[in-house]
Amino acid sequence: MSIRSILRYPAPQLSESCKPVSVFDDSLKNLCADLLHTMRAAPGVGITAPHIGEMLRVSVIQLSPEEKVHYHINPSILSASGGMQRFTEGSVSMPGMTDEVERPSHIHFRYQDLEGVFHEEEADGFLATCIQHEIDQLDGIFWIKRLSRLKRDRILKKWDKQNLR
Repeated sequence: MSIRSILRYPAPQLSESCKPVSVFDDSLKNLCADLLHTMRAAPGVGITAPHIGEMLRVSVIQLSPEEKVHYHINPSILSASGGMQRFTEGSVSMPGMTDEVERPSHIHFRYQDLEGVFHEEEADGFLATCIQHEIDQLDGIFWIKRLSRLKRDRILKKWDKQNLR
């Protein structure tokens, strides 16, 4: 278990779709442990394999230290509610940058666990937002693409200015 380097926006891997995981072995468990430690150190509440340059459909979410860790391998959304909600989002690959994003408030999704067993679950509230955010990342959709052009341009200007120092 180690803390890995996090790619910074606009690393090209953050705009690429990931390959499905097909082998469920110790290397996958080690990757998930590294992701968890890296996410906690960032700090963040969610991280995906592409954030550390591994182009696999793996995400780890832990909303708070008291809550359980969610390991989602090959996750996909099966359905989403018509109701919408807004939460402030950001990325471990773009620290310090946040804005409100609107997403469906309830989802039905499918994923595999660390052993490769399929699960279907429901999620709502902040967890639903986090799952959608991480699945977007696995599909190569960086969170700022969900913002209006004006908000995205503001964040990019601020990010560029911050990273020129």
